[in-house]
Amino acid sequence: MFDFSISKAPEFPPDFDWLNTDSKLSLSKLRGHVVVLDFWTYCCINCMHTLPTLARLEQAYRGKPVVFIGVHSGKFLSEQETKNIQSAVLRYEIEHPVIVDQKMQIWQGFGVNAWPTIIVLDPSGNIVYRQSGEGQFDAISDTIDILLQRHAQKGTLAKESLHITATSQQNSHILSFPGKLSISKSGQIAISDSNHNRIIVSDVSGKIIHIIGSGTPGLYDGDFTTAQFFRPQGVVWGNDDLFVADTENHTIRKIDLRQNKVTTLAGTGRQGPWRSPGGKGITTPISSPWDVAYDDGILYVAMAGNHQIWKYDVNSEMITPYAGTGQENIIDGPVQSANLAQPSGLYLYDDTLYFADSEVSAVRKIHLVQNTITSIVGRGLFEFGHEDGNIDDALFQHPLGVCATKDTIFVADTYNSAIRVIDLKTSQVYTLIGKTEKETVCLPDNPSCNILPLYEPSDVELFCGKLYIADTNNHLIRVFDLSNNSLDVLDLK
Repeated sequence: MFDFSISKAPEFPPDFDWLNTDSKLSLSKLRGHVVVLDFWTYCCINCMHTLPTLARLEQAYRGKPVVFIGVHSGKFLSEQETKNIQSAVLRYEIEHPVIVDQKMQIWQGFGVNAWPTIIVLDPSGNIVYRQSGEGQFDAISDTIDILLQRHAQKGTLAKESLHITATSQQNSHILSFPGKLSISKSGQIAISDSNHNRIIVSDVSGKIIHIIGSGTPGLYDGDFTTAQFFRPQGVVWGNDDLFVADTENHTIRKIDLRQNKVTTLAGTGRQGPWRSPGGKGITTPISSPWDVAYDDGILYVAMAGNHQIWKYDVNSEMITPYAGTGQENIIDGPVQSANLAQPSGLYLYDDTLYFADSEVSAVRKIHLVQNTITSIVGRGLFEFGHEDGNIDDALFQHPLGVCATKDTIFVADTYNSAIRVIDLKTSQVYTLIGKTEKETVCLPDNPSCNILPLYEPSDVELFCGKLYIADTNNHLIRVFDLSNNSLDVLDLK
């Protein structure tokens, strides 16, 4: 793990944007410090899994001459914009400085070829550690310990740790990065208020009926005021219960609205392995469940961390892989041999399970009777954009949410900040709501209206002729009336 071969680290470009710090950093300024570089991109589930590791390390070495820096080398076009990276820094509550790696120049200078990659520099600016992938806590910690000891003995260690002032601030909205929503037959809206670590239930007028969760991040079962979640995403109604993909707890939770009680159905609170046969729900570790869909005692789980879709049987309490081998790709066919890529949105209609396969910018479906997967739109890991037209030519950019009717699929095309429509009758794709060059919302028959645009919406649901949209980075729920093409805000109160 520890590489004593020496190579000099290239200096950071002086004109690049820095986030979460009140001043730009340079390797010359960091001389005398151990520097840990995290090359990441905010769409990447493996990068998300690495952030808690870095947070633990930052806490362990706080006050010592060790500096952690995120190098954001964006995959998608949207991920190359500074304001979007700033939202990601806020969303994942990153405490260390982040440099915006324009056109991946730093990535290339350091010879990086995978997300995430950790590089450690010694106090003299030499590269002494390089490793891609998750789960590096012990290796990074051992490397830091050796460097601190060696350079203290040599006298090349800084006497004091460099003081870096974080500049990111949390929002003060009712919602904080709402991830997913689900609407019951009676019109109750369940919202995952992700960064407030809670679930909100309102009616269609916005009147809040339930607030579920204390707001403190954690994993605790109990009543609505004491239960704890950690950045939950997917929610779905199942009769009088709500099922929740409690994403960063790596668990599936159930909310009993009759008894005002939250219980854990699956997951142990620790991230599960890449490959797993499943097992009894509460004893089986799982990995970053991102969305859920429910039908007659079966809960389908978009297991983003495994690039699979799993099943949880409410009666047997067993959770097992259902679709995808775990290899990240877009390959159709029988569910056992198909490849998925970070499935992040589910919607069940009749005998079809539609899903947003985010890393291949695809919308796909599972025929639940035949147990086969078919791609509707999407081609590959690096084929994305914003193109309408025939489904064979259309392009999306990291969609996270879908809902469907008999002939229509509505898509939260997240990194295009748009709501797109797939017309299954005509095999055409068109944009229903999308940003114009002037940052306005472009609506059918009213392309010049000047209202708040969507900002990386993560989910969309249809109810009574209206689309309810989790407008994630605007911290809002938006309502689009299909009868008159108006876009409003759901006024939660």
